[in-house]
Amino acid sequence: MNILERIDSLGRRVPEKVAHVSGPSTLTYGTLLYRSNALAAQIAGMLPDDGSPVVVLGHKECEMLVAFLSVIKSGHPYAPVDAFLPPQRVARIRDTSGSQLTLTPEYVSRLPDIQAAPPRRQAKPSDPYYIMFTSGSTGDPKGVVITFGCLEDFLVWMLAEQRMAEGQEVFLNQAPFSFDLSIMDLYLSLLTGGTLFSVTSQDIANPRQLYQKLAAAQLTIWVSTPSFARLCLAERRFNAEMLPRLRLFLFCGETLPPEVAAVLLDRFPAAEVWNTYGPTEATVAMTSVRIDRQMIEHYPSLPIGFPKPRTLALVMDEAGWPVAPGERGEIVIAGPNVSPGYLGRPDLTARSFFKLDGQQAYRTGDWGRYRDGLLFFEGRKDSQIKLHGYRIEIGDIEANLRALPGVRDATVVPEGKDGSYDSLTAYLIMADRPSGSDFEVSCTIREQLAERLPAYMLPRKFCFRQSFPMTTNGKVDRRSLVDST
Repeated sequence: MNILERIDSLGRRVPEKVAHVSGPSTLTYGTLLYRSNALAAQIAGMLPDDGSPVVVLGHKECEMLVAFLSVIKSGHPYAPVDAFLPPQRVARIRDTSGSQLTLTPEYVSRLPDIQAAPPRRQAKPSDPYYIMFTSGSTGDPKGVVITFGCLEDFLVWMLAEQRMAEGQEVFLNQAPFSFDLSIMDLYLSLLTGGTLFSVTSQDIANPRQLYQKLAAAQLTIWVSTPSFARLCLAERRFNAEMLPRLRLFLFCGETLPPEVAAVLLDRFPAAEVWNTYGPTEATVAMTSVRIDRQMIEHYPSLPIGFPKPRTLALVMDEAGWPVAPGERGEIVIAGPNVSPGYLGRPDLTARSFFKLDGQQAYRTGDWGRYRDGLLFFEGRKDSQIKLHGYRIEIGDIEANLRALPGVRDATVVPEGKDGSYDSLTAYLIMADRPSGSDFEVSCTIREQLAERLPAYMLPRKFCFRQSFPMTTNGKVDRRSLVDST
């Protein structure tokens, strides 16, 4: 599969077909073709031919798609960054990526409407396609390199499994483009001549506006985190009458609760519900399974499915040997979908990536086990969690809390049950306690932290302590902290 040629061919065959809808703006396949070609030629003239990343900074604007394709056509990978991230976070991603150029929707919108030929290049499977930045345990974001080969392997699998109708699908885009779940809806839509329908952060913050837009969208394929579906289910009108064309739910990014799947099947009896799993390092998703009523009744926690073709999902013990079926171990992924590693971080790459029978492999840090031939996710081994679909390093938040004035030490504890989290609590030891109530001090710290971290990483609650309880091996006893609250 040649991703760019396939998308460009739609620009020539069906130029008036709408490729993307975001708010009042629309983008056709024809406009996507000639504007991405023109911008690619411009980028190639501005940057050295060194394959360095280009940061694309925005939200859900139609110009984002033009920027993504133009960067790839110019011979560079793109690094999507959401405009709602704090400026400090954006600056750190720019610095880490080594990007010499940042594209914004405003810049793209000012391009003259001219026809131009993009630079001629033949991409190799090993060439980076995009760099997705995730939370890092040291307080700095880390960039996951995804190659042409990784992305093509993922897309070939999804297109074969889900059998999308050419030119007829309307995909929901809920996740920001800086979250790799969006790769699923974005490229499946573009490769099948579908229409990508984005809901923005403003839409999600305004339920009445959100439901009006969803009802008008004529969605056929729903791609989101389970948390977003749960939010929508709070509205009783969210059913097949509101979305009569909806035929498929695709979930990824976090645990799918059985009760959410059950209610969706009740409200959308003609739709299929699929659960998928995969870390950013394995290109969006690499297991899948259709969830039906029998499965919900049989398993208290839903499976994450079967591995995709040509990919291994092994459950291994601490020594690196596969465990027996039914036993718990670490999920290890090997195959053509596995990233070559982290951008500019050979130390982190060596820690998590290795070769397994000649294939690139990744230690996920996730607990899992096989039952009845199905793989089940059973939480994280370390301090990394999934919260509302976002992968978060607890150490990232703690490092940024300790960097705030007056904070001597910090411990962050996720709140939830059964490996599914809905909030964070920060426990703080203050070196210089500001005047005011705990509530007032908490508000101040939260405001300061919001200048450094995105909203989804901010603790909901702050608790103040004189000291932290310790375990016998000298680590913070997080369970005792929670029990003392």
